Amino acid sequence: MNLQQWLEHIERQHPHNIELGLERVREVAARLGLQRPAAQVITVAGTNGKGSTVAFVEAIARAGGWKVGAYTSPHLVRYNERVRIDGEEASDEALVEAFAAVDAARGDTPLTYFEYGTLGALWLFERAGLDLAVLEVGLGGRLDAVNLVDPDVAVVTTVDIDHVDWLGHDREAIGTEKAGIARAWKPLVLGEIDPPSSVLRHAYAIGANAIRLGSDFFNEPVDATQWRWREVGAELLLPMPRLPAPVQLANAATAIAAVRALPRELPEQAYADGVAAATLPGRLQRFERDGVEVVLDVAHNPQAARELAAWLALQPPAPTAAVFAALADKDVAGVVEPLAGAVARWHLAGLDGIARGEAVDAFAGRLAGTAVAGGSRDASVADALQRALRASAPGERVLVFGSFHTVAQALETLRSGR
Repeated sequence: MNLQQWLEHIERQHPHNIELGLERVREVAARLGLQRPAAQVITVAGTNGKGSTVAFVEAIARAGGWKVGAYTSPHLVRYNERVRIDGEEASDEALVEAFAAVDAARGDTPLTYFEYGTLGALWLFERAGLDLAVLEVGLGGRLDAVNLVDPDVAVVTTVDIDHVDWLGHDREAIGTEKAGIARAWKPLVLGEIDPPSSVLRHAYAIGANAIRLGSDFFNEPVDATQWRWREVGAELLLPMPRLPAPVQLANAATAIAAVRALPRELPEQAYADGVAAATLPGRLQRFERDGVEVVLDVAHNPQAARELAAWLALQPPAPTAAVFAALADKDVAGVVEPLAGAVARWHLAGLDGIARGEAVDAFAGRLAGTAVAGGSRDASVADALQRALRASAPGERVLVFGSFHTVAQALETLRSGR
């Protein structure tokens, strides 16, 4: 089978899209003979900021001369994006080989799509001779397949309300799940100033060394081109990240703290070079079409929407239209609220035919009574984006957000030239 056939195959091997728990994946990992994916491991959990923090860690470590593997999810356009080795996406052939190895080892043990992918990535990393593996948690932490691996450093970027059906309905419950990636007597880097007390309690209970943004390390803007990272007895003067949102300083600072918590040291220049080099598609990614600025962002929960609104507030004033499509289990009213005052026109789109997606009329129904009510409706993101562009004049802005699927479909539309 080719890669696409393998992806279709692994989607059919478990009755549920998501099933948390480590028993099945641990059993198959043992049959595969998996040991350590790299000499050093950093695991990254959090509601938002995981992908950016992984990108910063990867770029810093590679700038210091390390061979790095990065595992992230979900992907935007190609599955290959999820597995990078030494800065290159895994080839179709490598992924096919990994999936075949996992399939042969699992026997009659059912695995979810994500569990297949995680085991396949670990199998490839173990054979690549890596100095560092950076692993992004898929959902939660404690029961996520990535937690199969014992990290040298665990990171929890932020904790907010999302995936409540699996993780709980408040920050304390969700924090407990995310803190489950920490290990006894190992560093746990926390990327927000006020983490839930459940995270701190868990760190204390197992003897993990909590390293906190705003208490143990700090990020301070210097001017328009530079910022300062510091901890007691050390500081770094760094270029502003290429990733543009204000929150990216916190993500970069968290990544630096995580790398510095590893047993091996990097030269100081690696931090500056890595921060400057890190990129990530779908995070305030900008295009221009006939004088109209198009901005794509994967923001899909209220916390991410607040950060998106903060970025918009710093931009030159421009009439802004929004193309919005989200999954059926998301707090869409909470996503709309912080952006309502910044958006002049709303264009709603359906995400029908994908897991947890819904048709546009059902989506619009969940937004009754919000600022979005009365916005245009289109069956697809492509149609909504085209409508938004037709209605926009040069100098105006179109913001596309709501999920990874939304951004992926917009990317496909923009790159195809439609």
